[in-house]
Amino acid sequence: MNNKTASRRKLVQFIAGSPLFAGIGTALSAQRLDDRDYIAESAARAVNVFDMENVALQNLNQAHWTYISQGVDDELTLRANREGFERLHLRARRLVDVSVIDKSTELFGHRLHSPIIMAPVGGLGMAHANGEIEAARGAAVTGHKMILSTAATYGIEPVSEARGEPVWYQLYPTDVWELTQGMLRRVEAAGSDVLFLTVDIPGRNQDRMRRFDQNDESCVECHIPGTTFADKAMLQELDVPARINPAHPGMDWDFVKRLRDSTSMKLVIKGITLPEDAKLAVAAGIDGIHVSNHGGRADESGFATIDSLPEVAEAVQGRIPVIVDGGIRRGTDIVKALALGADAVCVGRPYIWGLGAFGAEGVARVMQILDSELEIAMKQAGTPTLTDITRASVR
Repeated sequence: MNNKTASRRKLVQFIAGSPLFAGIGTALSAQRLDDRDYIAESAARAVNVFDMENVALQNLNQAHWTYISQGVDDELTLRANREGFERLHLRARRLVDVSVIDKSTELFGHRLHSPIIMAPVGGLGMAHANGEIEAARGAAVTGHKMILSTAATYGIEPVSEARGEPVWYQLYPTDVWELTQGMLRRVEAAGSDVLFLTVDIPGRNQDRMRRFDQNDESCVECHIPGTTFADKAMLQELDVPARINPAHPGMDWDFVKRLRDSTSMKLVIKGITLPEDAKLAVAAGIDGIHVSNHGGRADESGFATIDSLPEVAEAVQGRIPVIVDGGIRRGTDIVKALALGADAVCVGRPYIWGLGAFGAEGVARVMQILDSELEIAMKQAGTPTLTDITRASVR
């Protein structure tokens, strides 16, 4: 082992044991197992997504790592998202012909080679200088669908160009209808045909991030002091009030109908976790539901999305697609989600780790790892196609 590698390992061990990260709880320490000191020297040497986490942890500054890893309040929901998968167990079937595995599926009129989608993440510039551009290049290598956040570092046009096709779009509507319309027209002009309306952050409390001084040297290296949400790339050339709120606390089903009537894009509501809201979404003519608690960054219900999924899927009764995110780190997690009613899954932090570790190459490697693990899990479950995955696949 050379001195550089030894120093890196000591640094990761020191940071992992720091009180700053104690709030993440046992979930992250359990994820690393005995490999927390393994630092992959290249994307190809990463054997699972946690190896990417180790490298990203040493590459990113403390403020950026905190923003990526944090939840809200006591981070009960953040931990629950991961622990929910750990309580579920695959039922391994034998003597089923799994010589050919088909992971493909249809979603919103698109043929996907895999049910894994790259979730919208705001400000990927914190993980890599080229942010969403580099993430899109990684997605282009593997062919995975990507959803762009309203809070992205780059606009939808260069990101779609890097991806090689129009990306899907996640909307923070603000409380100014004209801004919502301006973003929609821009997104439609870029060729995007699926819109994810985020409804789960009318307010939230992120303690760990609020401890940082945004005028600190570690922050101003990539944040211009005084900038706000109004300065985001997707709001450029719009008449945006300086202190605009990205969320819309007054949003209701009348707003959803108004939005539905104002665009030809497929409309997915992101942030549904209860069956009563799922039923209202179906009644409102929504095209899809995204079961999400913002990766543990929205509510502090302490309830995992994988636990919300079955009752939401039961309420939907297959009438519209259901997507889920939150705590997905392995191919086995994806099988569990599909077994409990999801048509597809979104992953966020794993590909951020890949981006922070090795750029586009790291993103591509993360998505390849998850695809490979999904295929192995499908073989073990005796499910050669996604439609073969049912509630009987887990206990």
